Amino acid sequence: MTGLLRERGEQGARVTFFELFFDLVFVFAITQLSHLLLEHLTLRGAAETLLLLLAVWWAWMYTCWTTNWFDPDHPAVRLMLVGVMIAGLFMAAMLPGAFGDKALWFAAAYVTIQVGRTLFVVVCTWGHELGRNFQRILFWKALSGVLWIAGALVDDPGARAGVWLLAVGLEYLAPWHGFATPLLGRSSTTEWTIDGAHMAERCQLFLIIALGETVLVTGATLGGHTPTAAIATGFVSAFVGTVALWWIYFDHTAEAAAERIASSADPGRLGRSAYTFVHIIMIAGVVVSAVADEQVLAHPGGHVSTAFAVVALGGPALFVAGHALFKRVVFGGFTRARVTALLALAVLAVPAFTVDALTPLGLHICAAAVVVALALWDVRDHRTQLRERAPLPGPLKGG
Repeated sequence: MTGLLRERGEQGARVTFFELFFDLVFVFAITQLSHLLLEHLTLRGAAETLLLLLAVWWAWMYTCWTTNWFDPDHPAVRLMLVGVMIAGLFMAAMLPGAFGDKALWFAAAYVTIQVGRTLFVVVCTWGHELGRNFQRILFWKALSGVLWIAGALVDDPGARAGVWLLAVGLEYLAPWHGFATPLLGRSSTTEWTIDGAHMAERCQLFLIIALGETVLVTGATLGGHTPTAAIATGFVSAFVGTVALWWIYFDHTAEAAAERIASSADPGRLGRSAYTFVHIIMIAGVVVSAVADEQVLAHPGGHVSTAFAVVALGGPALFVAGHALFKRVVFGGFTRARVTALLALAVLAVPAFTVDALTPLGLHICAAAVVVALALWDVRDHRTQLRERAPLPGPLKGG
């Protein structure tokens, strides 16, 4: 058992090359989800895509928690991860048909990932202090797994969505009540002795995966069209918007948050709240933004449809709201700049939904301008804070 666990130094465990290789499966999954939303840009399509995104994130996130404790370079752990990759790639391939004729294949692959990986850990940790909590997790994974399979066997897509929503609800609520299980009781976040720095880095890398999807979409869509002035402008707007999203998260917040969780007396709490739950909001925002980027390149002119307005404004709004909540959980308090940005996006909805004052390109540029302004505000605010914290010159110290 001891040989399977990670060695943790003062700087925390590093992300291994195999973990980066593992993430390639989820690059494909994010691509599948953004294309699925693009092809079914309706309220129902958005709800189904969200449900599948929650499943994909949960499959990746629980593996992240597992590799936080277990060494991915150990042969046994690596073989387990290979198995998860096989099932994960199969699951990702089934995503477009998850609410159609591939439902059972999708559900079976997802349950195999969640139950199989957890069962491996339960066997490895039997008699170890970590074992009891993984036994609780196995109970909840098995319970939700029954619902995933049952939902796949239901022919009606609406009823299937209802059963799967119940399954997702059970899984997402479980960490909040400490995986309370008959005979085993519940756990506390203080028992989840994770490596905070590793957890932060893994979630940062997943966000890079999502942002990478927007870059791929932008480049691929541009390549499929003969450039015009409008298309070229849309290309610049899409790419600049992606850079601004990266800037908002990674310029200084990501590093500061990583330091906060690494030094926390209860890293399990921050790992659960700030990373496991809040990051999915930002990732959803990036996926929705990728759809808007593809649409503005394909149709930069003409009438702004309701669907385009929702993705063009909703993507940045989700990301900004998620980042605001992330900062609230890690540092405390909401920043005025993020509230202002959300209000600005809400104001843009008025001309977008009521009058033909903007073309799709115009609306996309306005939305991108909001996130660029927020990124620039963060740079200015951070530099101001650094100046205020800087020590006074020698003659001025003390008076």
